[in-house]
Amino acid sequence: MTVWLGPEEWQAVQLSLAVSLRSVAVSLVPAVLVAWLLARGRFPGRMLLDALVHLPLVVPPVVVGWALLMLFGVQGPIGGPLHDWFGLRLVFTTEGAALATAVMSFPLIVRAVRLGIEHVDPGLEAAARTLGAGPVDRFVTVTLPLMSPGILAGAVTAFAAGLGEFGAVITFASNIPGETQTLPLAIYSAAQTPGGEAMAARLALISFALAIAGLLLAELIARRMHRLLGRA
Repeated sequence: MTVWLGPEEWQAVQLSLAVSLRSVAVSLVPAVLVAWLLARGRFPGRMLLDALVHLPLVVPPVVVGWALLMLFGVQGPIGGPLHDWFGLRLVFTTEGAALATAVMSFPLIVRAVRLGIEHVDPGLEAAARTLGAGPVDRFVTVTLPLMSPGILAGAVTAFAAGLGEFGAVITFASNIPGETQTLPLAIYSAAQTPGGEAMAARLALISFALAIAGLLLAELIARRMHRLLGRA
């Protein structure tokens, strides 16, 4: 691949993989907790929380990027203190690109994990409770293994989706080669450059292949986990 792709192209591929991996690492645990609340919780405002969680799926990604810029910019209510107190700047950085990608892919993990939780047989949890298992023991030994197909499938799907994120990343993190220029941004830059059609085509092919591989992997993991757990 390094022979077929130029240094800038290979750099964009590596950066995309790193940003997607970081985005999943950042959002996985919060997504599991939110999915648990939505699936099992009964509290005022549950429908509103559900709507807010899935908002990135229905609003333009540029709007999400703009909201992140307002919140996490160096003058924003969150980004300002992070910059002034800890010297941490997210805007126009690789970490910022990972944050934007995590926000956009967060609903995908929540949906997959929530489906996994809803398919857990409550009778198994009740049986564990009658045997003396506490809430934490039931979750770790019964619920978590049964919902693990949803967690793994959601993580892989979010990783694959993160490879294609464009609007939120370019709005919040800009298009900086070697820093925030992921595959979609590199394709956009190549398409805007005279004579860059071949580069854009190569990167588009890589993006397509990675997306297909991610989706197939998510399906294979889900099926494998279902067989291991004795489901049809």
